[in-house]
Amino acid sequence: MERLISEFLVHLRGRSFSPNTLLAYTTDLREFADFLKERGKTAVSDFTRHNVRAWLALMQSDLPKRNTVLRKVSALRSFAAWLEENEISPENPFLLLPLPRKEKLLPRFLSEDEVSSLSRAASADDKSGPRNFALAELMYSSGLRRAEVSGLNAGDVDFMGGHVRVMGKGSKERIVPVGDSALAALRAYLAGRGNVIAGAPLFLNKNRKRLTGHGIALTLKTSARRAGAARHVTPHMLRHSFATHLLDRGADLRGVQEMLGHKNLATTQIYTHVSLEKLKQVYDNAHPRSKSGGRKP
Repeated sequence: MERLISEFLVHLRGRSFSPNTLLAYTTDLREFADFLKERGKTAVSDFTRHNVRAWLALMQSDLPKRNTVLRKVSALRSFAAWLEENEISPENPFLLLPLPRKEKLLPRFLSEDEVSSLSRAASADDKSGPRNFALAELMYSSGLRRAEVSGLNAGDVDFMGGHVRVMGKGSKERIVPVGDSALAALRAYLAGRGNVIAGAPLFLNKNRKRLTGHGIALTLKTSARRAGAARHVTPHMLRHSFATHLLDRGADLRGVQEMLGHKNLATTQIYTHVSLEKLKQVYDNAHPRSKSGGRKP
């Protein structure tokens, strides 16, 4: 089983999966292999519906978030499909196996005032202020994933055209607009670094190496703490804020989908629910026939 898992992971690397996805698949598959080993089962023939059901029951009792369980299921299903495709296993253990439904959670996002406070706090850092400010502004202005931001080079920013060239999931390239505020912050940051070649990383850490996804998350966490944020701020919250604020101000859903790099429109549509919640609040506060009866004059 462990040898086949290793071969499957090599297969995934050849399909340009993101480092984060590969790490998650590796962790989840090794975890399942350990589960079987504890029960004295190490052969691929032990990858059965019965054992998957037992593993699924354990995961659902141990993990509080259903979507985390489903992510692990996704790794196992991909592995099972690969085994079947290569005629290593005659039966797919997930065939007709009932699975838990995905939780429909609304994305957490920052208000426009909270984003402004975050940017101000980022710029106040004595040593890394220009970089941190440019980072926060770019992520909010473009809605990029942290892995996408980490992978950017200086030459990927088109200051004249007002956009950035991004390599997204599945090695798919896209062009994303960048606002004037973010472009100005990037200019100031790069000017402070001196002569920057096009192939150099856009954001550097304290060791003058490429700023990693983990480094980006830590930077935003520090800026949020400096801003006095009452909740934990993540890079994805800026991405959620980008999409939500665009739709709140009338942006086209298809356009937002392209900018976010979503393959399916349904993935983007979750942000319309957030916007609808805001509209309902406005309605409840203003309409005389709403639940609250509207605001009194």
